[in-house]
Amino acid sequence: MLSRVFSTICLSFAALSASAAMSILDIKHSITDPNVVPPESFETLTKELEESFYLRNYTERVEMVDTTVSGGGTPEQYSELLSRLPTEIEMPYNEIVGRFIDMYLTRRRTLVADMIALHNYYGNIFVEELTKENMPLELQYLPVIESALRPNAVSRAGAVGLWQFMPATARGLDLEINSLVDQRRDPRKSSRAAARYLRQLHDIYGDWSLAIAAYNCGPGNVNKALRRAGGGKKDFWEIYNYLPTETRGYVPAFIAANFVMNYFDHFGLKPTIVKHQLVTDTVQVSDRVHFNQIAQVLNIPVEEIRMLNPQFRKDIIPGNNHPYALVLPSQQCLSYIISREAILTTDADQYVRRTYVEPGVPRDSSALADNAPHLVNITHTVKRGENLRDIARRYGVSATDIKQWNKLSRGKVKAGQVLNIQVMQRASEAADTTATASAAPQTVKPDTTATVTKTVAEKPKEVVKPKAETTAPAKKAAAKPAGPTKYKVRSGDNLSKLARRFGVTVKQIQDANGMGNSVALKAGQTITIPAPKAKSSKSRKR
Repeated sequence: MLSRVFSTICLSFAALSASAAMSILDIKHSITDPNVVPPESFETLTKELEESFYLRNYTERVEMVDTTVSGGGTPEQYSELLSRLPTEIEMPYNEIVGRFIDMYLTRRRTLVADMIALHNYYGNIFVEELTKENMPLELQYLPVIESALRPNAVSRAGAVGLWQFMPATARGLDLEINSLVDQRRDPRKSSRAAARYLRQLHDIYGDWSLAIAAYNCGPGNVNKALRRAGGGKKDFWEIYNYLPTETRGYVPAFIAANFVMNYFDHFGLKPTIVKHQLVTDTVQVSDRVHFNQIAQVLNIPVEEIRMLNPQFRKDIIPGNNHPYALVLPSQQCLSYIISREAILTTDADQYVRRTYVEPGVPRDSSALADNAPHLVNITHTVKRGENLRDIARRYGVSATDIKQWNKLSRGKVKAGQVLNIQVMQRASEAADTTATASAAPQTVKPDTTATVTKTVAEKPKEVVKPKAETTAPAKKAAAKPAGPTKYKVRSGDNLSKLARRFGVTVKQIQDANGMGNSVALKAGQTITIPAPKAKSSKSRKR
């Protein structure tokens, strides 16, 4: 009995010794795992990619090889072709890698065909950012297994974008995430962040397979697997069995993606054809602007702007917060700069964002025509001893707003400095101010510290001739109302401003032009301004 136990112990010890004697190369090439879990990108439906504006407008799908045909190769072919790849990162072959290659070449052939076409656009961005960080270029295929090259991909765990960043990791890499902007979806910024992050992981482990594994499951899980494996092991394949299930398939899937994206033509796989190249450039936007405004003026489909700028979640660029890079077809960037004012004024009333609201006052245009508060731009000349807080309190605004309106980097102002300030004013207040100023021009001095901003073309100056009698105001001759006039809308015009300028109401302008309740105006549009109604002959009481 004792001899049998002793024999069993000896055999077990011999088996352990043999296992320990296996080289890392033997482990890499012989490892198997029937329970390996593929990355989520393998579940991507081809229909999801087909909805891409790029695939619909810049590519053409070719007649695919019959997907019922095997289409795969042999382990010997896979191993030999992998050994030829000119890569810095080690690309060993084993049964798990082969299984992923087979999945790409058989059941997912159409997906691969579309990803090759998408890589024609996104791959250039990946390579540029990896090159800046002096990183292995084979990492450009990491988004293939992360997101199937979909910038708006969202995982079950909440990772987002081409490189599938979780919120905490993204913010740690200075990627902005808020209600309007998610830079995890920005192809350029997320690629730059991914290159930096992968560099940090490689600096930690000194091994690319472990760095890639940590990219998938986090350094904490890799460190735990290294501790559990023991013996100072520093290789992905040695600690394979101690890693999370999905991470075990992650590095093999990465190797398979490199194989398929380089050798697809060896196995009769025809990629989706790129009909013409998409060349883009960027323009800095410092205004709050909606995609629809850009699309309407530049005659670009909104879907194309979305495809090029997936980081803007609600089709709004909040450039009034801080400047953002807007990606456009290269020929349209100069057009944006030239047409900036037209873009900002197009349907401005529809996209306006109120900075002040009077409780109980309707938002519609008829209220503006009557006595609802509306925004007026004024200028303020800083007096000696004044500071932003004093000025803000005077006009009922915040110091932060004044800094933003005047693009002040600091909170200090100096005497003589002219500031732009936006205040709310009722139509009656504006009329009273105008009437008071014109009633007694000889005695009322203008307030040089705060004047309402007006355009030169608003009203010609009146020549005031001295009167013999100054004790009583002279009656003006009843002027005959002029007839309707044609007016060409300028950039920055709106119905309220035009109504005040020509002495009519918003409703009268709307009726004269058959506008109904619409308040939309476009720069260059010609409208009819009705004649102002004759004033009562009764003199105003002084």
